Amino acid sequence: MTAYDVIVLAGGAAKRLGGADKPGVRVGGRALLDRVLAACAGAARTVVVGGRRATARPVVWTREVPEGGGPLAALGAGLRLTTAEYVLVLSADLPFLGPRTVDALLAAAGRTGREGALCTDPDGRDQPLVAAYRAEPLRRELALIATEHGSLAGLPLRLLTAELDLARVEAGPDAAFDCDTWDDIAAARARIREHGAVLDEWMTSVKNELGIDLDVDTGLLLDLARDAAHGVARPAAPLTTFLVGYAAARASAGAGPDEAAAAVAEAARRATALALRWEAEASAAGDTADGAKPDAGREGTGTP
Repeated sequence: MTAYDVIVLAGGAAKRLGGADKPGVRVGGRALLDRVLAACAGAARTVVVGGRRATARPVVWTREVPEGGGPLAALGAGLRLTTAEYVLVLSADLPFLGPRTVDALLAAAGRTGREGALCTDPDGRDQPLVAAYRAEPLRRELALIATEHGSLAGLPLRLLTAELDLARVEAGPDAAFDCDTWDDIAAARARIREHGAVLDEWMTSVKNELGIDLDVDTGLLLDLARDAAHGVARPAAPLTTFLVGYAAARASAGAGPDEAAAAVAEAARRATALALRWEAEASAAGDTADGAKPDAGREGTGTP
């Protein structure tokens, strides 16, 4: 995996949101900034340019000079605190950015002769704040722009991207979706509740809230919950899945994510088998009550 640092731009006045703290606006129960930070959890160093606020994981804070000086000034401030060969640059208002897009950008930026890679939206527009850059040419071009214009304050990002040899990555309609208005926020909140997405979104939110780094086999746990509810009693479903998680945590204490996932699968398998045995016994008892033949294991024992 390519080693990288990340700079998240979390400043700006958010005028189209009425001056609201845009990075702190929640979508799916999580702040926009935290959603972006989750997508780049593999960064060696995470620098956030903007006002300090609580975040789901530790970051390094800085501010552009002057404050409100625009994206190039913010990028320059963040870049001074990075050391990796590659720098991921993101805005803080990308609710659907995921690790897959981050990996695609880093892979494209690492191709021979390229100085970086940026996303393009479905209309073909470049998104320089959903991008990965090689740090050396990025520093060079920022220095040249600052020399030519006297500073980076108030300058547009196109002055930078026009001078770099950048690959383009088509990451689908969601990766570059940003929230500039309250209508955008409403659309993002509605999208995560769509039938095909809501369960994955909820599981991701819970894992981030609880600090769990684990690939959960959702289908396995849902099957377990169904079998416990059907074979035992409806309240058994949530209680059983809780006990499976607790047992897996004990069995994999001190182990890595792969071992923990295997422990969950094994605990779920055993609990499912138990629930199916309960169901079988209940069915057998029902058959007996209806006048069916008793358990064959009792025959010939002399038991009355």
